[in-house]
Amino acid sequence: MFTTRPTLQGTFGMVSATHWLASGTAMAVLEDDGNAFDAAVAAAFVLHVVEPHLNGPGGEVPIILAPAGRPPEVLCGQGPAPAGATVRHYRSLGLDLVPGTGPLAAAVPGAFDAWMTLLRDHGTKPLAEVLKYAISYAERGHPAVERIGAAVETVRELFETEWTSSAELYLRNGKAPAPGELLKNPVLANTWRRLLAEAEAAGPGRETQIEAAREVWRTGFIAEALAAAAAESTMDTSGERHRGTLTGDDLAAFSASYEAPATYTWNGWTIAKPGLWSQGPSLLQQLALLPGELEYATPDYYHVLLEGTKLAMADREAFYGDCAEVSLDTLLSPAYNEKRRALIGERASHELRPGSPDGLVARLSEHLEFVAAGGRIVTPAGAGEPTVAKDGATRGDTCHVDVVDRWGNMIAATPSGGWLQSNPAVPGLGFPLGTRLQMAWLDPGLPNSLTPGKRPRTTLSPSMALRDGEAVLAFGTPGGDQQDQWSTHFLLAVALREKVRGGWDLQGAIDAPNWHSDSFPSSFYPRAMVPGGVTVESRIGANVVEALEARGHLVTVAGPWSEGRLCAVARDPETGLLAAGANPRGMQGYAAGR
Repeated sequence: MFTTRPTLQGTFGMVSATHWLASGTAMAVLEDDGNAFDAAVAAAFVLHVVEPHLNGPGGEVPIILAPAGRPPEVLCGQGPAPAGATVRHYRSLGLDLVPGTGPLAAAVPGAFDAWMTLLRDHGTKPLAEVLKYAISYAERGHPAVERIGAAVETVRELFETEWTSSAELYLRNGKAPAPGELLKNPVLANTWRRLLAEAEAAGPGRETQIEAAREVWRTGFIAEALAAAAAESTMDTSGERHRGTLTGDDLAAFSASYEAPATYTWNGWTIAKPGLWSQGPSLLQQLALLPGELEYATPDYYHVLLEGTKLAMADREAFYGDCAEVSLDTLLSPAYNEKRRALIGERASHELRPGSPDGLVARLSEHLEFVAAGGRIVTPAGAGEPTVAKDGATRGDTCHVDVVDRWGNMIAATPSGGWLQSNPAVPGLGFPLGTRLQMAWLDPGLPNSLTPGKRPRTTLSPSMALRDGEAVLAFGTPGGDQQDQWSTHFLLAVALREKVRGGWDLQGAIDAPNWHSDSFPSSFYPRAMVPGGVTVESRIGANVVEALEARGHLVTVAGPWSEGRLCAVARDPETGLLAAGANPRGMQGYAAGR
């Protein structure tokens, strides 16, 4: 099959990331005898610099890692709601939804501590060696990709009139960064240099300095600046100015944590995902809902997958969250899925139909305008690729990086949040706070209600697949609510298609025509949905479009290369052969390896 690029193969190391400079950075670390975890940390900090419209240090990251010979584990870099972030407080401000921008939407930033924890526990490099790449690009500049300038232009008026600290960084001489223009962030470079200086002053040991850097972030000059920024009265998507709830105490109390992944075995593949505080188990539910026989890329294939997605996402909306009562074992059980699978008929459903696992009654936010028949009709959602409103409201802006090294260490991570359009750039730091609290509801008593100390349910969702108990495939994609749709389609394309050159056709699976359903509430402000809606790439074929429309799907035909931004790396445990592929859409993502 024709692909845009070859599936890379080698035996030394493989990287795939959403920006070529991050991929190149990770390879440079591997070439310097670093392992996959060193490489991922270095790449992540470069992504903060070169994709500032997609992520930043003030955001969050879930990580799945599998050290060689060991089972995978999840490292959670999703910070919780601050102590003052109560439903009562937000309702007292006259809000029905958490704003999509501004300090009220800021959870405790979790990404930095997660990367430091990973480096301390599984890396080999000193902190200065992994940060030097990001510092160099921030200080000396990097060629701006087209979408940075597009995002800045969209929020130009907000930057010029309200978020002036952001204008100083991204509207130099009144102009947004042009494609290919050298873009610098000297303020961020100085932040990391000061952090390193304070860390190195703590002593000579690698772990000592990493721990000192964590403390600087949590209680030092960075924490002080973040807390001060949260206390500023800031214009947000509500059209009013609000102060946030994040405090120095919230920052000091957070530490990234390890946990066992959620897993499900399908056709010999065991898939590992973050737990019910994310949307990750929805991928597992989609697999559990598949029938025994399904022919790849037929109209039936697309219809069955779409209907299964709706059922999984309805359960996500009703039962997932850091306060979830539902049992994942029940959600993935044969009995539950046999009952749910029976709901998939010949016609497309336009209803949101959560189940009743363990007898639980589905409770949904009043904002969804629940009607007796089970349908929801709110403002239509945007397309699957990232969109930014004039007030900074964003859907789906995220990054991804996967690495596998010659020793068999493997990692998948999906950094996001704290993007340039989320909050004003913090003076003296060069990056903004995030907005992940917008995913929590302001209805009390829901699994995903805004609750102090609890993580807002995130869309961020890296994946890892095992065969016979060994990690063989790490993958993921940006895309908000679409992440666990596009990732499911990729996994099935890998599993159901022929191999190439002795290995899985990663690039062919990434390049295959993709699609997503909009028939469930978005996780992003203003929480929209399109009942029965599906967006497909035009390459999917007129026959498929006609067949889906005949079954009642409301089909939007998008551009030929508009859906999905997957990254993937793989390892064959028997031969040690490594492989990688990267998404050609958007002309940013690249794989590298040898």
